[in-house]
Order: sequence, then structure tokens, then C-alpha cells
Amino acid sequence: MDFPAIEIKTESSADTKCDLCTGSTCCTYVTQQLDVPRSKYDFEILLWQVSHQGVGVYKDEDGWFVMFETPCSHLDFDGRCGIYEDRPTICRTHDNDFCEYDAPAEDGFELYFPDYPTLLNYCQKRFKKWSTGNPAPA
Repeated sequence: MDFPAIEIKTESSADTKCDLCTGSTCCTYVTQQLDVPRSKYDFEILLWQVSHQGVGVYKDEDGWFVMFETPCSHLDFDGRCGIYEDRPTICRTHDNDFCEYDAPAEDGFELYFPDYPTLLNYCQKRFKKWSTGNPAPA
């Protein structure tokens, strides 16, 4: 006899959410805000950055960011923080009311360039006369 599948939902709150998260996603990348890129030269710099493994660029409601996909060196094998009692202030003040457990960060990106070809395609559409190797501005 087949029984219908029962879906078990686990309620999460800010207090329990980290215990339910299996990927420690918030601890697997670092971002740095950028000045808004406007010129071809600005985008050449971004192309150079995304040419490196694990480096992407995105734009969201807060501006432009470079993202380095690299896990924190203090994550234990089970995804918990190995220096929890001594973790940096930015980790202590991290707000998980709405975090990567709730939805992937990419859901909030207006533009996302995970690699060189994606950003190059954008540059070619944005600038009518795009070619790589433009000299630096004087």
C-alpha cells in the first residue's frame, strides 16, 4: 500500500535559522562595494577582476560590488564557526532576519556578472564601440 508523502516543515527564526543552514552560505563569500563604473576603462578593470576564479561583480539596490567566492577559513567540517567566541565584530553583528537561508543572494541582484564572457557581453551592448585593450585614461 502506498502512503501519501507527508511534507514536514521546520519553522525557523533568527535564533534557530543558523542551526538549520547546512551550507553556511553567508560565510562562503566576501563582497566589497565599488564606485559606480561609468567609463570603458572602469569596465576594463571589472573584466580583469572577473577573469580570476571565484570573482564576480554584481549590482543591487545598494550599488556595485565585487564578490570573492571563498569560504571562511574558520568554518569547521560541519559548517559551524571554529572561532565563534572570538569571531570578528562583522560576524557578531551579522543580521540573519533575512539571509541566504531564506533566498539566494543572487535573487536581489539587478545585474550579475559571474565571469568574463557575461561581463564582456554586457560591455559590448552598453558601449557602441567596444574593444578590449583601450588605453588607460590620461
